[in-house]
Amino acid sequence: MARKTRSWLWLGVAVVLAGGAVESKAQLAPRKADDWITTLESPQRVAGQKIDEVLAKLALKPGMAVADIGAGSGLFTRPIAKAVAPSGKVYAVDIQQDLLDYINKRDKDENIRNVQTVLGAYDDPKLPARNIDLAFINDVLHHIEKRAAYLKALGTYMKPSGRIAIIEMNKNDPNTPHKSQPELLVGREEILQWMSDAGFKLVDEHADLFPGTKWFLVFGRK
Repeated sequence: MARKTRSWLWLGVAVVLAGGAVESKAQLAPRKADDWITTLESPQRVAGQKIDEVLAKLALKPGMAVADIGAGSGLFTRPIAKAVAPSGKVYAVDIQQDLLDYINKRDKDENIRNVQTVLGAYDDPKLPARNIDLAFINDVLHHIEKRAAYLKALGTYMKPSGRIAIIEMNKNDPNTPHKSQPELLVGREEILQWMSDAGFKLVDEHADLFPGTKWFLVFGRK
């Protein structure tokens, strides 16, 4: 998957832990897990993620199977898991095992039992099931180098009625954190094209949640 930030935060956002992973040439803007944890869990960042508002837009229901792509530190994994409990399941996908270890520890400490961590590949999430109701990609797509290939692979794990929600930084925002790193800038039209090539179309958009700073796009099958 792209030279992605060491966490996928992929994230890897949400992405995180001690025991740094080897820098990968397939991940854009790599960092060590400890650095990711500090960044992803900082109070300022957490507030800016608008977790409750995002989850409300995702319309999560008990029993759903959700893939948190580039789960990072599990910032969204944990509340998503609670929202789909008790019969639902969350697959927390990242390319760094140490971040997945961190998620496992947090889940154990917080008695969250419906999360399964998944060590993904750079061009494929490697999910263990093909019945995903919702794939969630938050602040991660720009860290993936082979974005079109990854999204196409992700589509193969979705139910016919499954949705893919992508929250991504607006490259046109003059204050975007990556304005000096063009390789980390992703255009809205590019996302629409990649998703179309993967067999998906835009079915919803929440432009009011992060006006001018991020896109919040939801896709369903064509």
